[in-house]
Amino acid sequence: MKRLLIRPGAIGDVIVSLPALEYLKADYTEVWVPSAVVPLIQFADKVISIAASRIDMLTDGFAERFQEFDSVVSWYGSNKEALLEINPRCVFYPALPSDIQASDFYLQQVGAPLGLRPRITVESVPRETIVIHPFSGSERKNWPYESFRELAERLPLPVEWAQDRFENLLELAEWLAGARLYIGNDSGITHLAAAVGMPVLAIFGPSEPKIWAPNGARILRNPTINEAFNASTELLACGRP
Repeated sequence: MKRLLIRPGAIGDVIVSLPALEYLKADYTEVWVPSAVVPLIQFADKVISIAASRIDMLTDGFAERFQEFDSVVSWYGSNKEALLEINPRCVFYPALPSDIQASDFYLQQVGAPLGLRPRITVESVPRETIVIHPFSGSERKNWPYESFRELAERLPLPVEWAQDRFENLLELAEWLAGARLYIGNDSGITHLAAAVGMPVLAIFGPSEPKIWAPNGARILRNPTINEAFNASTELLACGRP
């Protein structure tokens, strides 16, 4: 069985889909995802970016390549009719969860057991620090930056601020995994921190935690500084989940 999995979306969208994608692993598995996420796909025989696949344009040579697959499972929203004409073995799933936890939503779609959660295996060097990532893909999801700064001043360990200083997300994941604690908004990087097994404090605003909360994370909604500080020290005391 030669299977193709197509998963567009932001970083967090792909990460919460990982258990469902891996459940669909076949004799040969190829995965097409956004370029940033390519280094995080560890189970596939081949991974390429959606842009490199040319699926957006259906250019010359695409049809021949697409017809090679015995099975295509896709969360891609465009050109469905054209893709089915090229390969009628395509199955398309809706990309946005409704009322259940996101990973379970995707697992349910593919007929997998519920409760599996994203895991990304990395090597890391332990260090006595706390990582804070104060941003996300949407300003309205962000706890005030000033609040992160105030919290950082009160924390009992040195704080490292996650920045765009890594060549790819796998390098970032390895760096994150070495710290004692991660604190951040509802974001793809917060899902990444949870997937590598870190203690995570995720600060939510308008998003629904019952759907989007990372696995094992401690969730606070619009907390005070004291609430965030108390949760952080509790997580430090508990150690890794």
